Amino acid sequence: MSKKALITGINGQDGSYLAEFLLDKGYEVHGTLKRNSVAENQTARIDNIFNDVKLYYADVTDIASLYKVVNKVKPDEIYNLAAQSHVRISFDQPLYTAQATGLSVLNMLEVVKEVSPHTRVYQASSSEMFGNSIDNDNFQRETTPLNPVSPYGCAKVYGYNIARNYRNSYGMFVSNGILFNHESPRRGTNFVTNKVVKEAVKIKNGLSKGLYLGNLSAARDWGHAKDYVRAMHMILQLDQPDDFVCATGISHTVKDLCEYVFSKLGMNYETYIDIDAKFIRPEELYILRGDPTKLKQATGWEPEYTFETMLDEMINYWLNYYSK
Repeated sequence: MSKKALITGINGQDGSYLAEFLLDKGYEVHGTLKRNSVAENQTARIDNIFNDVKLYYADVTDIASLYKVVNKVKPDEIYNLAAQSHVRISFDQPLYTAQATGLSVLNMLEVVKEVSPHTRVYQASSSEMFGNSIDNDNFQRETTPLNPVSPYGCAKVYGYNIARNYRNSYGMFVSNGILFNHESPRRGTNFVTNKVVKEAVKIKNGLSKGLYLGNLSAARDWGHAKDYVRAMHMILQLDQPDDFVCATGISHTVKDLCEYVFSKLGMNYETYIDIDAKFIRPEELYILRGDPTKLKQATGWEPEYTFETMLDEMINYWLNYYSK
């Protein structure tokens, strides 16, 4: 009998790649959607597998809706990915972020404890939890102190800690994946990577004249979402639940990102980019660089994409999009 997986936020970047990955492995895949008034855009990332997955409307802030879905599906694995996931926007919506990104984890764990305690749960934790804490070797790892600098990061810390608490208190199989930034052509275009790539291609095609950004010196450890959803699955196949950093171990600045993308398109980024204060965070996070040693040793995981090949894929996507 095939395993059953439930993915909250299946229509997001990670959820869509994970659903494809699990289907290829023979899983029966279920997923939750938060209702969107523009239904045409709601399942765009999963249109290619729409008939292969079972979908339910649910909201992670609404424990009754989670209860209904989990009780019906009784999944072998839950990948809890749904959240308010934009860091800058979390400053504008701190209360909602606390509910949708933090307390929502408690909702899911309570439901699993009561109606499906055998289920293995993957909790999507974040490198934003570290804030500007960094070890002496300039890496962040599972033992690095958590000192978040945004409402999003604070909410993720709560989700991370309550997941560990339920694991230890009730013997539940709950693992945290502390994922560093991961991108793809499916990334929302209000996130800096896809924003830069899309606008650069538009400028190349005469469809845009410039691009406004925030802190060009901010450095991030960027990987590809396809690699990271493989890690999610590997984490839940281990004999024991635990917490793992998933990262490439290499960081680049936003300036590096701009230089690479614009140069690939035969342009100088300095000609087209200006700074807009509205894109600068009230409290800045300067550098993220993860140490994935524990994950690699436990699972054998290795990323298949580099920073450059990831961006090349995103550039080609938008070139093809605008050529049509």
